[in-house]
Amino acid sequence: MSAQIILASASPRRKELLDQIKVSYQVHPVDIDETPRLNEVPAAYVQRLAAEKSAAGVAQTGGVLPVLAADTTVVLGDRIMGKPEHLDDALSMLMQLSGKTHQVYTAVSVRGFGHSRVLSVTDVTFRALTEQEIIAYWHSGEPLDKAGSYAIQGRASIFVESIKGSFSGVVGLPLFETAQLLSQQGIEFFK
Repeated sequence: MSAQIILASASPRRKELLDQIKVSYQVHPVDIDETPRLNEVPAAYVQRLAAEKSAAGVAQTGGVLPVLAADTTVVLGDRIMGKPEHLDDALSMLMQLSGKTHQVYTAVSVRGFGHSRVLSVTDVTFRALTEQEIIAYWHSGEPLDKAGSYAIQGRASIFVESIKGSFSGVVGLPLFETAQLLSQQGIEFFK
């Protein structure tokens, strides 16, 4: 089957989610500066990054196929929690999330016939965590490249007391919303 879209991401999670809904794609990762701007609110931040990634994907590939890009961030209050650089980062982030409800923002940007985008916001509530289990979780290797220092689809699922919103959005690509955007590009899911 030939590719229907360009995926402007190297994320294995986004590839797995597209595979789940049977969308064929070519992977063309893009590299952009992901530093938040001064006083940039989380929703604007993830939407800007997704849009910049899809624009970079179009520039890189010539825009022959629709380009899909996404960005996900974990937010507590108004604080954007990026990817941890070391154990102390992960320990700090996960201790702050412990016993609280936080939000996971995932923005999706599709460029093809125009530019369409969507923002998914999901509430995730963690049970109380201990420092010992956070350290053990860090040593599993799983939190290293994850926003907020955790992967809901992995071992951190045992930290999650409840979720309100899109599970796939927390993983990295809200499938309901993504399918709507791709349908606008003429991609059919059930032929």
